[in-house]
Amino acid sequence: MPGPTLTTDAIVLLKRPPSDHFQTLAVFTATHGTLRVIQRLPKKTTTSHLALDLFDEVALLLECAPQGDAWFVKEPRLLTRHSGIGRHYESLVRASAFATLVARNPVPEESRASIHALLRTAFAAFATDASADTVYLKCLYCFARDEGYPVKQQWIPSLSPELSAAAARLLHTPLATLARDDFPPSPVATLLRHLEHYLRNHTEIMMDERGER
Repeated sequence: MPGPTLTTDAIVLLKRPPSDHFQTLAVFTATHGTLRVIQRLPKKTTTSHLALDLFDEVALLLECAPQGDAWFVKEPRLLTRHSGIGRHYESLVRASAFATLVARNPVPEESRASIHALLRTAFAAFATDASADTVYLKCLYCFARDEGYPVKQQWIPSLSPELSAAAARLLHTPLATLARDDFPPSPVATLLRHLEHYLRNHTEIMMDERGER
């Protein structure tokens, strides 16, 4: 007997190594947060099969698995594929680190819509020629802010006047308009180290240790 179904828009965060017949992924939705989904792989290559990929924005019809801890993908429809992320290695690394961070941190119901919107904007920015570290820095800041942490009130005042001014300029620039040459790499790298240290020591956000430099 088929299980309950769910129709939702989602963003692919994680993609596990496939088995012979199935691909397991983690996706994020604005209403249900992170979901574990399983996509059946075709026995033969076919043009009608949409293989979900990292950072894809998709519309999904899902059916609850019998064990209740996952959903089977029934009817996927691609909305946006951020293929530009793969043009720059650093963009791929940073986009993957941010996706992993969101996947491993439970997002409360009241924050899910804003985090879903942040992911859409973040992956679109990673797909441009913007500096990967600059985009990642702003993503971390916005994620912590949307999770209710006082980064503006605590982290920014802890910086030197020079770094505080650089942070204010960067954080007031929309993700969609960040350009690769807008911000010198040295202040960005220093700000990123400071912010990662703050998040590890003053919040409950679980960071991806591999993202630390």
